Amino acid sequence: MEQEDLEEMKLIREAKQKDMPTNPTTQNNPSPSSSKEQEGSQEGVSSLMGFSGFGRKARQFDINEMMAIAKRRAADAAEEKSKAKGDDDDLSDDEAPFVIMPPGKEPSENDMSTREGRKENKDSDDDDDSDSESMESSIPCSHEITLEHGAKTVSALSLDTSGSRVISGGHDYDIKFWDFNAMGASLSAFRNIQPCGCHQIRSLEYSSTGDTILVCSGNAQAKILDRDGFEAMECVKGYQYLFDMAKTKGHVSMLNGGCWHPKDRDKFMTCGDDGTVRLWDVNVPKKNINVLKTKSIQGKKAVPTHCAYSKDAKYIVAGVQDGTIHVWDTKKPFVHPTFLIKNAHANGSDISCLRFTYDSNIFASRGGDDSMKLWDLRNIKKPVNVALNLPNAFLTTSCFFSPDEKLIGTGTSVRKGQGNGKLVFYEKSTFKKVHEYSVTDSSAVSCMWHPKINQILVGCGNGKVKVFFDPQRSTRGAIMCVSKATKKSQIREMQLPPRIITPHALPMFRQNQGGATMKKVKDKERADPIKSRKPETPLTGAGKGGRVASGISLSQFVSKNLAVKNLDDSNPRESILRHAKEAAENPFWVSPAYSKTQPRTILAEDDDEEEDDDESKAKKPKLS
Repeated sequence: MEQEDLEEMKLIREAKQKDMPTNPTTQNNPSPSSSKEQEGSQEGVSSLMGFSGFGRKARQFDINEMMAIAKRRAADAAEEKSKAKGDDDDLSDDEAPFVIMPPGKEPSENDMSTREGRKENKDSDDDDDSDSESMESSIPCSHEITLEHGAKTVSALSLDTSGSRVISGGHDYDIKFWDFNAMGASLSAFRNIQPCGCHQIRSLEYSSTGDTILVCSGNAQAKILDRDGFEAMECVKGYQYLFDMAKTKGHVSMLNGGCWHPKDRDKFMTCGDDGTVRLWDVNVPKKNINVLKTKSIQGKKAVPTHCAYSKDAKYIVAGVQDGTIHVWDTKKPFVHPTFLIKNAHANGSDISCLRFTYDSNIFASRGGDDSMKLWDLRNIKKPVNVALNLPNAFLTTSCFFSPDEKLIGTGTSVRKGQGNGKLVFYEKSTFKKVHEYSVTDSSAVSCMWHPKINQILVGCGNGKVKVFFDPQRSTRGAIMCVSKATKKSQIREMQLPPRIITPHALPMFRQNQGGATMKKVKDKERADPIKSRKPETPLTGAGKGGRVASGISLSQFVSKNLAVKNLDDSNPRESILRHAKEAAENPFWVSPAYSKTQPRTILAEDDDEEEDDDESKAKKPKLS
């Protein structure tokens, strides 16, 4: 083909040269003087520069020639296709050859409209199905594990930035710590604490660096714990008898939630039933930095149920119990809210969660009126999208965005024994339901989707924490502990001495323990008739041959068989004084010891005379 094209181009050039007018003085018959000057100049340049030329001459293109070749190719291709089909007029636009147009020339509208129309008709039917299927397949819910927290509702969950540690808090006042890296298939927590006494845990959150934990419970004082669960700071309690809550140093009633500053690791925020949202600094524990008051439409005190920062820390948003949402700009004074969204949710329903996207202009709100709404701060007059029929019976029911922010999910609540709690996922742009997943036979309360490990955690109303993952899309996290085998406990009857390897020692000083294992040691002992001797069975009688009968102790056996066996109780005086005569005749133990210290008897009477006197006194009759 290239040779044919070159031949065609040569023919076209020859034809052009015949048609074009020529100047004999300049082209066909150049003067000898001019040619000599050109040759002299070329020789001078070559001698000056040190080389004869500037390499290969650049190739020149002629647009007319290229158009002629392209037209001819198109005509040849059309002829071949018409011969194959048998009809020259049935060529479709999809089968027409694609021609690269030269610069400055565009294809006509008639040529492109039919092609684009056909492609749109083919793809329009499959766009919605393919998008929904791709979004559903991106949800990591193919596998799951269960972490046992307790018997009551798990109201708070948090994962550190790396996704290696999980903390859970619930209505049983406990906070449990799990470590995916160190945890095996047993799925047991490595720490269990009660930092707030008998107060339910409302909110837990790791800091941006993962070294501290913010704990908000049912009391008025938030706490800061370190990574291992030890208390690092406790917020001060305010003076409850002051009317102006801005004058107090801290909260005076129970907390409803809190969160860390997204950029400053030392600052955090809390909200409580005293109608305030307070900003804190870890370095100033005895007083809050700022106080933001939440008021109803009538100007009265209103209770904030949840608070959150935007991703760039430009906005602070708080959901109030009367259904309104307050938004403050951090660069302006906190006297009044910058944006006030009235009737965002039903009056009296607790707004349980607020979540911002990464652009900090769009946020989602989860209400106690069984709804979830999407808002845009650039137009707050009405929500962008609304999802209804999502039962919510808890103050801490969460909503979350997917890592790519194409999906938004939340959990649903159920009554005991009346169904299963579910995770519901919606498309962010249209709020079309993408997927619905049944979690357990209880409510799905606190839930989150960690972007780094791509795993979903759900705290349930029955005290369990469900971790959903996909081995192909998720990384680390629950996959690490599931892959570890459970360690079997080995009962060792004896400990082997440590083996000392001395390769350069003499043979007489080397230890002969090459490859000794516990199995080999046991087999060797079993083959030894002395060590593997069967123990003798206990006797049932009194015992004989030095063996003691079963059922009695050693003292009982001695007193029964040795001490009482040769004892004659017929004459107790003789049995007591049977050794007296031998002791008097041959004193050996007692008499020699006291003979040196005993006094000498002078006035002692004979024993016979004393006995006669006693008998005479006993026989003497009484006088009447």
